[in-house]
Amino acid sequence: MRTILLIMLGLSSILNADLTRDTSTSIVTDSETGLKWLDDEASPSKPWVEAITYCEDKSIGGKTDWRLANINELSSILDSTGFDDTFENDFASHSYWSSTTYASYTNYAWLVNFDNGSQNYDGKFLTYYVRCVRAGQ
Repeated sequence: MRTILLIMLGLSSILNADLTRDTSTSIVTDSETGLKWLDDEASPSKPWVEAITYCEDKSIGGKTDWRLANINELSSILDSTGFDDTFENDFASHSYWSSTTYASYTNYAWLVNFDNGSQNYDGKFLTYYVRCVRAGQ
């Protein structure tokens, strides 16, 4: 019985990342990955190139190394956040750009849909939501 409980507790910690929000900087930290997510305003909707520039131009919390999250990073908060209270500017029920280009078509990039959890790709000229990230240090 104790082994089953320990396994269940271990699975619970994997499925529920420990997200904390610094209210003074609007940065959400994921202790599982060490990533820091910017949550300073409602996610804008932009074409892919503008999304990259938008994140790279950010200077928040004394840090200027913000960037558009890659597909794996963005997916890492999908299950743990859903519509988590940690993010004040919560994920809309829409798709978010990743920085990952679709290998077969360089004019396409990967997206994560926070409504249904799917991953897809679309043309970089279209507009989708943006979520900026940086490595924790």
